[in-house]
Amino acid sequence: MTLPAPLQRPLNHQIARAFYRAAWWVLTPIVPFYLSRRARRRKEDPTRISERHGLTNLQRPRGPLVWVHGASVGESLSALALIERLLKDRDDLFVLVTTGTVTSAELMEARLPARAFHQYAPIDHPLYVRRFLAHWRPDAVLWFESEFWPNLLIQTQKLQVPMALLNARMSEGSFDSWLRHKWAIAPILKGFQVCLAQNDRITEMLIALGADRAQTSGNLKYVAGALPDVPEGRSTLAQQIGGRPVVLAAQTITPEEEMMAHTHQHLEGSHPGLLTLVAPRHPERGDEIRMALEGLGLTVAQRSRGEEITRDTQIYLADTMGELGIFYRLCDVVFLGRSLVDGGGGSNSLEPARLGCAILQGPHTDNFAEITAYLENEGAISVVADVAALETRLDALLDNQAARQALADAARSATDKGEGILSFVADEVLPLIPEYDDGEAAHANA
Repeated sequence: MTLPAPLQRPLNHQIARAFYRAAWWVLTPIVPFYLSRRARRRKEDPTRISERHGLTNLQRPRGPLVWVHGASVGESLSALALIERLLKDRDDLFVLVTTGTVTSAELMEARLPARAFHQYAPIDHPLYVRRFLAHWRPDAVLWFESEFWPNLLIQTQKLQVPMALLNARMSEGSFDSWLRHKWAIAPILKGFQVCLAQNDRITEMLIALGADRAQTSGNLKYVAGALPDVPEGRSTLAQQIGGRPVVLAAQTITPEEEMMAHTHQHLEGSHPGLLTLVAPRHPERGDEIRMALEGLGLTVAQRSRGEEITRDTQIYLADTMGELGIFYRLCDVVFLGRSLVDGGGGSNSLEPARLGCAILQGPHTDNFAEITAYLENEGAISVVADVAALETRLDALLDNQAARQALADAARSATDKGEGILSFVADEVLPLIPEYDDGEAAHANA
């Protein structure tokens, strides 16, 4: 017998949830092997694997605790300014930040303010989720952008913890897919007391998918602070570089490193002493990238090995974590990676823009389409169609200091757009966080 259509969807939803939970229990024996394999590939921190099982050595702080979740570096960086604002407005507040990648964990450890701390998000196994929630007992949850883990969200909803979806983003393709399975996404979206989207189109998508309270806040990436500097380390590198022209290829993925290597070889004849810095998106690929570049006949110095830049160095491989701010401050022109490869998704061009860089970027920037369009409209970024166009544009900019400076000045000016976004988001979030009296604070620490 076929159920009436209004009954099919709730049943499908219940069956899907039950199947998802059951699948995790079946996979339980495999999880340790999976995590060990990821640790060997440097995708997990072997000293903190227990956190992925919902365990921790840290005590829950005494007082109200906000849990902030971001999948990786981009989401967690977007959250930093808001975390600082919330801690400033509420001096009794503590913030737990969870992410899922080694890169983001290292970044958060270095940049989180006092009363904020990082843990790895538990794997979405029902047991690990229950452990995590039972220990931390968050008073409010702020979920950034677009990564939904069903057990984490559903179990939090069952505990009636207020939740907000912040800086929400969604591609048209994802929206079309979710629209066909609205029965699955609508209950999750309805669990958020607040849904704040990066733009009006995403707000429309969230409402169409079942969000009860969605509105546009603007993109929190506009209000993130500048990437940190290490003046002493930067000074040392500047001395090694001397007066050489410097091109930075940042956040690159395969095969963009080799594209930049060929570009370097074509340009160094007309730009004597040219030095190309390569800062890959995944620094653990450093040895692999070095082998490929040396195979092209280039002289490479590798930062993770402590090698210095000499007059013979053609490529400086910046395969370390948390130092991109240094390299943005050292270059004449930056090429932002993940953008010459179809499906790469692009990189956050606001980071070099804040530091007054002359920025080039490829055409594949779907994950940052709004930011790219805005900066391009402001004359703050130059988008090139392919590697040949990149080479031509680099050649022109290296020859023309005035053009580089104009691009850099426009980039710095364009990043002032974020004023007001942070205050709007904070005003929406603060009412979700309960006030504690002394008895409640003591209970929270019990």
